[in-house]
Amino acid sequence: MNILSPARKANVLSALVLAALAIGCSDPQRTTSPKDQEAGVMAPRFTAGVGLTGSLLARGTSDGKFKLKRKNGKWEFDLDAHDPTDVAVQQLNFQPGGGSGWHSHPGPVILQVTSGTLTFYEGHGPCTPETRTVGQLFMETGEHTHLGRNEGSTPATAIAVIFAPVGSVLRIDEPAPGNCPF
Repeated sequence: MNILSPARKANVLSALVLAALAIGCSDPQRTTSPKDQEAGVMAPRFTAGVGLTGSLLARGTSDGKFKLKRKNGKWEFDLDAHDPTDVAVQQLNFQPGGGSGWHSHPGPVILQVTSGTLTFYEGHGPCTPETRTVGQLFMETGEHTHLGRNEGSTPATAIAVIFAPVGSVLRIDEPAPGNCPF
């Protein structure tokens, strides 16, 4: 019988979260964003990831709507889905200088850095870096264009968990928004 310590369980959850993100980062069939497709633009207009590999660790589907609620003293947590939902976990490996390319997601994403340092940029507003180190999270709704980069000199890894409509792609490639020089 293999019993995981609380710290190991946290690491496994982190890995699941990152894996879900990476899953979305590996769809070679998606060459244009939904906005471009609606506008009739079919030529690729995305920014490719470089120095990034992802491994899908798990992807499962809820059998219907769910609501997870927990209260412990003053701390309270809610997770609510009104429709069946895919939950995917992916491990992402960023080489020094590597990055995800500009993209969005069909649903919320929770990413935890498990080694190294990653820097995130949003596609709206000023080009302001948000740096995360080991054990820190980057959370997003998925609807805004963004990218992650390893601006350090050593490899970095993360675990991503993506919540998405059943059967949807987990990553939507997007063109560079123009607010950052890359």
